[in-house]
Amino acid sequence: MTVALMWEARAADGRGGELLAWAREQRLPRPPVRRETFRAPQDRVLVITWWDADFDADLPELPEPDGELVTRAVHRWRFEAVDPD
Repeated sequence: MTVALMWEARAADGRGGELLAWAREQRLPRPPVRRETFRAPQDRVLVITWWDADFDADLPELPEPDGELVTRAVHRWRFEAVDPD
C-alpha cells in the first residue's frame, strides 16, 4: 500500500522564503519513496512524502517549525493511494 503524508504551514508575514528553506533542510530518520515540496500564495509551504506502508504505520513526519516562523500550527493529513477506476 502507498501512503502519502501531507505537511502544510503558513509563514509569518514576509518569511515565506525562510519557511521554504527550513522545510527543504529537514531530514527524516529514513527516506520516503518520494518527497515533493511546494509553495503557494500567502507564504504557504507544502511537503508531501510517499511511503510503502500501511495507513496506520508509524512514519516519520516533519516537525513543527519555530513559532516565530509560522502563523499557526502545522496542518497534517494522511492519505492512501486509490487504484484508478
